[in-house]
Amino acid sequence: MTVLIDPPNWPGPRGLMWSHLVSDSSPRELHDFALRLGVPERAFDRDHYDVPETVHARAVSLGAQAVSSRELLQRLVAAGLRRRERR
Repeated sequence: MTVLIDPPNWPGPRGLMWSHLVSDSSPRELHDFALRLGVPERAFDRDHYDVPETVHARAVSLGAQAVSSRELLQRLVAAGLRRRERR
């Protein structure tokens, strides 16, 4: 069971850079971790949370594993937890 976070490389609201927070084992683990981190439910998007650069270090200190964006996506797909946007 691992929660993963990629680098804050994605431009977003308030002039901040943003990361993705995912679990490679279960959505429940991801939601529980986000709650502990203080991330609001509205930040959840299909299979990940969008989190601002200001919480990256805290996520790692709480146990999230910092990985590249490519590895994060590969592990999410390998776990069968990737949810693509419906058209």
